[in-house]
Amino acid sequence: MLAAGPGYSQPMTDADSPASWPNDLAAQRAADADREAIAERLRIAAGEGRIELWELDERLGQAYRAKTYGELAILVEDLPAQLAFTSLPGLVTEPETLVLRTTTPNIRQAGPWVVPRRITAESTTGWITIDFTEASCAYREVTVEVITKTGWIQLILPDGWAARVSPLSTYTGHISNRAAETADPGAPTVTVTGHPLFGYIKIRQRRRRR
Repeated sequence: MLAAGPGYSQPMTDADSPASWPNDLAAQRAADADREAIAERLRIAAGEGRIELWELDERLGQAYRAKTYGELAILVEDLPAQLAFTSLPGLVTEPETLVLRTTTPNIRQAGPWVVPRRITAESTTGWITIDFTEASCAYREVTVEVITKTGWIQLILPDGWAARVSPLSTYTGHISNRAAETADPGAPTVTVTGHPLFGYIKIRQRRRRR
């Protein structure tokens, strides 16, 4: 059995880089917590525009396949040190809540955009579409509060994402959730709190091209 070395089984930080590590430490086996910590830092970096969305996908794949500390550290060595410990409260500035409101016109949030941790969508009689398929998301959990009187609100998720309807929702008979219940490793889960008085809320996965 391997003896626990410095930082073993604890999430890595930016204080150490592969170049400065002793060979035996860089070669030590990383834990699941280490892989998750690096993956979270990569998502934050993508949300801030430091790396492209395709780079995020590539690095996340490498992070979850990484076996050692050295393999993980190389994925974040070009990111600023202040991104360390991104899961701790107060060290990352929260983006503002995205608010979408309409009375009669339709609103479509789509294309390349950065997903905040919280979204509020309110429709009186219009139609709101929130399309996540080309969006960049730095969070594992995204909360969407949806209020509609007689309008429709639609959420479209990319493959790999998941959605669940919060038990705090009301008029759940007017909420249709056809998205996956479980997200792929590293992918976000969208929690929807819906209040459709006379309107409808529809959640679905992107239609796959044949």
